[in-house]
Amino acid sequence: MNADPADGQVWPTAALWDAGIRLGQRLTLPPLPLRPAAPGMRLAGPLRRIRHTEGVASIFQGLDEAREGDVLFIDNGGRTDEACMGDLVAIEARLAGMAGLVVWGCHRDTDELALIRLPVFSLGPCPSSPTLRPDTGDTTGQPFPFEPGDVAVGDSDGLIVIPAKTYSEVVDVARTIVAAEQRQAEKALHGVSLREQLCWAEFTERRQRDPSYTFRTHMARLGGALE
Repeated sequence: MNADPADGQVWPTAALWDAGIRLGQRLTLPPLPLRPAAPGMRLAGPLRRIRHTEGVASIFQGLDEAREGDVLFIDNGGRTDEACMGDLVAIEARLAGMAGLVVWGCHRDTDELALIRLPVFSLGPCPSSPTLRPDTGDTTGQPFPFEPGDVAVGDSDGLIVIPAKTYSEVVDVARTIVAAEQRQAEKALHGVSLREQLCWAEFTERRQRDPSYTFRTHMARLGGALE
């Protein structure tokens, strides 16, 4: 498992997303779901985009420019009719100290990637090799925008992107959400229902008096978490 750039832990994407909502900061979801190439893969690190125009040469150039701990974003235009990386690229990226690969396109060598264990998130597997195409330099209409250094976090639920300038704040709130959910789960497993823990009867009574009183507000007052 790769380290969270803030504190050495990969925080759950669900908790980070909820933290963004609490802070009034909507985080970025890819326009299409990016999933791990193998179960259990998790990553967190600052993104560095490279355009996949010259095959492996493009990726090697990106590795030359990347810093240890980066997540290399291999931009193949979201194509799903070809793969733009496989096991050898993953090994090279691991040797270069990358925290993982995010492929805006497809990967191949899925079984081998599961053994290499460098986290790879993509639009899915495809056996086809890539087609080389000239780089026109046109970056308009980018369907998955982010700024260099924005942090990608991925787990079994998918991948999200957090602005670098707010990452630490989002993580701090996510940490409190995870702790609250763990406390609630432990109590529930010992027979104390969530409705009891979250004072559901009190909420419904107050809601009758004040229709503007939301359950999210109620949970925030109690220090609870539930999504």
